[in-house]
Amino acid sequence: MSSGRRDQIDLVWFSEVQWDFLSTRKQRLLQRFSPRWRILFVEPYALGRSAHWQPVTRGNVTVVTVPFLKTVPYRIGRLLDVELLRNAVAAAGGLILRFWLRRLGFASHDRIIGLSNVYWGRVAARMPCALRFYDANDDHLAFPGSPSWLPGYQSRYLERCRLVFSVSPELTARLPLPTGIRCVELGNGVEYDHFATPLPDAPPELAVFAAEGRPLLGYAGAMDWVDTELLREMAAACPHCRIVLLGPAYDRTWQDRNRALLELPNVHWFGRIDYRELPAWVQRFDLALMPLLCDPLKRASHPNKLYEYAAAGVPVLAIDYCSALGAARGLIHIAGTAEEFVAMVPEALRDTRRAERQAFARAHSWDALALRMEEELLRASEREAG
Repeated sequence: MSSGRRDQIDLVWFSEVQWDFLSTRKQRLLQRFSPRWRILFVEPYALGRSAHWQPVTRGNVTVVTVPFLKTVPYRIGRLLDVELLRNAVAAAGGLILRFWLRRLGFASHDRIIGLSNVYWGRVAARMPCALRFYDANDDHLAFPGSPSWLPGYQSRYLERCRLVFSVSPELTARLPLPTGIRCVELGNGVEYDHFATPLPDAPPELAVFAAEGRPLLGYAGAMDWVDTELLREMAAACPHCRIVLLGPAYDRTWQDRNRALLELPNVHWFGRIDYRELPAWVQRFDLALMPLLCDPLKRASHPNKLYEYAAAGVPVLAIDYCSALGAARGLIHIAGTAEEFVAMVPEALRDTRRAERQAFARAHSWDALALRMEEELLRASEREAG
């Protein structure tokens, strides 16, 4: 295939997150691809969340839900350690996939296959295509509950890849990359205008706090990766501040396990906030927090919340949990320990470098990152066709 000469390019992306549940790197990049791209986004099924059993359109992206291995409940899912049963379950998901590929016109061997859901690795490795690539946006094997057979699925897919996008050098170093594969470090970014455009109306929940005149410290992101012990220390040391937590907890036991934090009088968890509404919340933070766990999974990450906070112009206080923070050193406050994190709150609240933070965020726009990914895919397709 010579993508440079084709009017239309088909891309099938196997995602580990649902399109409408949480705004992530995949949605931000794919919705910015040029109109010549026709994209099928294969999302997983998740118990208790809405699914797209019938395809829906999101710009030039078609989204469809296909249940697969990862969606099997954990206690039953242990049966998947038996290879025969695992293959039978995978075959059922594969049949559904093939139906939608043919029905939606994505069965051509000229398609490009992209993967960030390693559970699909063996299936995606066998699918005829012009190019296969992997998007390493997280260490997908380090998540709790990952089965022992999953590394083989990742390796099988990477053996058939020609291109890898990785969000950090730490993550790249963990991948079993075959010799000769091209790896492009493509970090995360921000919809700058979405977060930087001032919104005059505060969410009603925050308007109550604003009337009190107390500093508002906020975190926006998944709850599962938060260092809750650190937040408890901060809440105890800063009783004059309100601490606002925005975001879902994927682990359904998280709320019960963290009752001691959530019952503190100055801690308020609002759950998932719609992406369209998120800037109105973040812009009201007097200090945006990044109190993430310093574990192997997060050390290999690249937080887009860093750029969202910076685009909103608010001061940022982070624990030193990943190398991506180094690019913002001097513009944000970075603590080496939990004690430093708590002690730095007063200094961080006095930070007035709004313009500098916004300039930093503007340089990391999703538009630029999507353009680079698109160009890399086109060049790789041409090399494969050549």
